[in-house]
Amino acid sequence: MHFDILNKKDYTKILEKIEKQFDTEKLVFEYGFIQIKDKIYLISRDLARINYKDLRINNIGLYFCTLEKDGIRMSIEGSQLIGNKAKKVLELDNGELKLWLSGIPIENKKGSGYYLVKNGNDFYGCGKIKENILHNYVPKERRIKELIL
Repeated sequence: MHFDILNKKDYTKILEKIEKQFDTEKLVFEYGFIQIKDKIYLISRDLARINYKDLRINNIGLYFCTLEKDGIRMSIEGSQLIGNKAKKVLELDNGELKLWLSGIPIENKKGSGYYLVKNGNDFYGCGKIKENILHNYVPKERRIKELIL
């Protein structure tokens, strides 16, 4: 697996994009970032001290977000880490949340672009509103299989 440990400049650029896109207060993490293709993972900063070039690594870090052409798409865990600091949040009621978590797009006229999805005090990931439809990015293996309303 090839990955890059991001330097402070790249790390700061990603945080600034997240702050701007989701209208958050200043984000500060005690973690470093690694990038594997277009995905960003959180890692312990101590990992930079290890000579990982000689190691065979299958997985590393906590999946945080994906760098898309049109913005940053937060993972479920990433949305939970930044959610309480963000203003670009879409609050779904219980019925809408169940539909959305089942993979069913929901009509929403709030705007366009990426939003963190919230219900009560919990964050469930990131969706994208395009043409008044909230699209789901929850991986199929993490979706609700049987829809119970």
